[in-house]
Amino acid sequence: MAAAHLTGDGGLDDRVPFLARLEDEEGAALRALGREIPFAARATLIHQNEPAAHVLLILHGWTKVTASAANGYEALLALRGPGDVIGESAALTGRPRSATVTALEPVRAVAIEHERFRAFLAGAPGVALQLLALTSDRTRAADRRRLEFAAMSVRERLAVLLQDLARTHGRRTAEGVEVAVPLSKQELAGAVGASREMVQRQLKELRERGVVLTGRRALVIVRPDVLRRIAESPDAG
Repeated sequence: MAAAHLTGDGGLDDRVPFLARLEDEEGAALRALGREIPFAARATLIHQNEPAAHVLLILHGWTKVTASAANGYEALLALRGPGDVIGESAALTGRPRSATVTALEPVRAVAIEHERFRAFLAGAPGVALQLLALTSDRTRAADRRRLEFAAMSVRERLAVLLQDLARTHGRRTAEGVEVAVPLSKQELAGAVGASREMVQRQLKELRERGVVLTGRRALVIVRPDVLRRIAESPDAG
């Protein structure tokens, strides 16, 4: 099994992707069930509310998972990349897709028909348990984040989000740490449960203070220390 990072309570971290949790033979057998499909940047891999017919295993590239409410508000739920499985919930429940998945860059993925995926899990209880553990880890992480965010202002929530993005998707440049996944202000707003206008104001303030640089779907964090102070203390920074 590939090395898996552990959290403080000894459980697998929710960011450890599905394929990294499996033995090499299990992962190879699972990939062999489907066919590889390329997706261009900004292509939609999965559409919210549509009937589901397959599961996708991401081999290369990053995607965003978003959900839209009836009033048009769109929330960024997660970023999924190499080794992740997407569409598994609909495959197991038979319900329509609960979210939209969009490629942030060129993506390669293996598409596995629902019936083949379910049959494989039925004959490989170890893999099924790892999928259950992944679902549990993701649920716990989402619950923990909701609890943390409930006690924070939009300013603090945005600082925490930007720190997370820098840590998981940042690349060092001459100007600072560039967030390597292109996200719109609406998507950032959806991730912190705020309006686009509110997030735009907060980013404008951070930009004027020299904490971040922003452009069209580009974000560079110049002063991570200031973001850290804002996240840790409401009156700091």
